[in-house]
Formats: sequence, C-alpha cells, structure tokens
Amino acid sequence: MPKISSAPLAAPQFRISMARNAEDLKAAQRLRYEVFVRELGGGGDMVDHAAGLECDRFDPFFDHMLLHDVTQGRVVGVYRMLRSDQAQAAGQFYSEDEYDLAPLRNSGRNLLELGRSCLHPDYRGGIAMHHLWSALAAYVAEHDIEILFGVASFHGTDTQALAAPLSLLHHRHLAPPEVRVRARETSFQTMDLIAEDALDRRAAMLQVPALIKAYLRLGGVVGEGAWIDRTFNTTDVCLVMDTAQMNTRQSRLYTARGDA
Repeated sequence: MPKISSAPLAAPQFRISMARNAEDLKAAQRLRYEVFVRELGGGGDMVDHAAGLECDRFDPFFDHMLLHDVTQGRVVGVYRMLRSDQAQAAGQFYSEDEYDLAPLRNSGRNLLELGRSCLHPDYRGGIAMHHLWSALAAYVAEHDIEILFGVASFHGTDTQALAAPLSLLHHRHLAPPEVRVRARETSFQTMDLIAEDALDRRAAMLQVPALIKAYLRLGGVVGEGAWIDRTFNTTDVCLVMDTAQMNTRQSRLYTARGDA
C-alpha cells in the first residue's frame, strides 16, 4: 500500500457517507492506520499490520462517518460515533476504559461518544473538517443528542513537555461538577502542573492540538485529569460538550463555519 503523500492535489469535491458494509469499514480503518499507526506510532491488539488496518473490538458497534474526495476516489476523513443504545450493546462506551463516566451516565441526558477522528494530511487546515462537522451536526439533530463527549489526544506521553497546555485546560476549561468525568487511577495524570498565574496562556494554547481547540470554541470542557495511553503514544483528555448550551456563535462554528 502506498504511504501518505503530500503531493499537490486537484481541487477536492467532498462527499459524506456512512459505512454500510465491510468494505466501507475497511476504508475507515485503512485511513486510521495511516494516521494513528504509521504517522503517530500507535498500536493495539487488533491492529492488522499486514492489511494496514487500525481496528478494535468496538468498531462493529459504532457508526462510521466517511469523508470522500470524489476527485481522488478515496476516503480522506473519518469519524466514529457511539450512541447510548449502541454502548449498551457493546457493554460500555469506548472511553470508559480511561474515564469514569458516571456523571454523564447519571445525567439522564442523551449521549453520543465521538472518536477516531482523523484527516489525511493533505486535507488538514482547509474545509475538509468543516464537511465532517456539518454532517456530524445533522447526525446530532437526527438522534436528539444532548451531550457529546470523547477522548482527544496530545501526541506523546511526556507530561512535563505538555505541562503548559494541560494546565491551561485544567485552569480555564474544566468541566462543571455535574458533568466532570475523571481519569481512572490506573493511568491518571493530574493536569494541574503549573499554577495559573505562572502560565503563559498564549504559548500554552499554541501547544493545544487543532481539534481540541475547535471543541473548546464550541463550548467544550474537559474532565478531571489526563490519561496516559502508551499503546497509542498519546496523552488523552476527555472533552464534554452540552449541545443545549452552545451560543449562537458556537452554533455557527458547529455547522462548519469555524476553522477546525
């Protein structure tokens, strides 16, 4: 299989679809392998290196959203989504291995877990993510979702190198108690690493990945503590967003007018 190329592309024409069969799912897993395994150095018990597929046991339970570049004939972006009813069938939400989700489960709200979001490198920084988010907004409306959540990652597991952005999230974007999930003790890392008055907030925000910044602009907040995922070589935070509390500006961003 050819490796990721950064060669110039013709102007893309995007199309969104949901995975309907095994081949659609493999297309999503193939892009995930390119990004999470080849590019970022991740792994996992079910990763198929021979076929170039990043898989896990939760894939059959998720809905998988695919972004196609019709001009190139390939999948260039993916999202996977797990509703409460699907989590019941799976036995848990994916992120429950990392976070205690009791505050969300006990809220009585309609939940949607997001995960494995990625774009082919050639499509980052443009409008590709806007197409995914616009489709996600339609999915949220269709299923009456009230709370979105999911783990998002910093690359690497050196928390001292990430002390500034983690501390910024803790001091400025910590979830309110009623939805404040907490990282499990097995790999808990406090995010309160630098006192707020000692932070260079601008420099810290520059270290925050674009996807996390986009969620923050939509009104997202983070749970208590980070979780160190050595399998994927990441430091994870759990983002939570109450869709009912998005203001008018955030709603416009959510329907694809912001820069993810």
